[in-house]
Amino acid sequence: MDSKAEGSDPGEPAARTANDLRVVIGRLRRRLKELDPPDWLTPTQLSVLSRLDTEGPASPGALAAAERVRPQSMGATLAHLEERGLIERRTDSDDGRRQVVSLTRQGDEGIRDSRRHRQEWLAQALRNRFTETELATVTEALALLDRLTRP
Repeated sequence: MDSKAEGSDPGEPAARTANDLRVVIGRLRRRLKELDPPDWLTPTQLSVLSRLDTEGPASPGALAAAERVRPQSMGATLAHLEERGLIERRTDSDDGRRQVVSLTRQGDEGIRDSRRHRQEWLAQALRNRFTETELATVTEALALLDRLTRP
């Protein structure tokens, strides 16, 4: 693995590990993305569907803030998803000036199928490429890496 970490001493273990981790995660994300049909969704579109699936209906503004994109960019993303029948917009029952976006049945099925397909591939790859001992090591490492995502 290329250990050229920018902005830090590349010889320092944490810097090397940080760089290697970033590279491996990027490769894994790209490999998982390859499992979807070529015309499926962009990463942002997939993220929006996933967010709506896990967090429920949301306003376009809340989605833009959560995805850290401009409202205009989110508008284009939502227009594409709506055109494909994956989301629907409704007037907020509490505030008639506001729209709420939610998944359609087709959107719900699409995101679940995508997740299931990726999960199946990853589970099979883990079974085929790692010994039981290596798999246990990966499991232990995941618990440690999970701490990075916590406040």
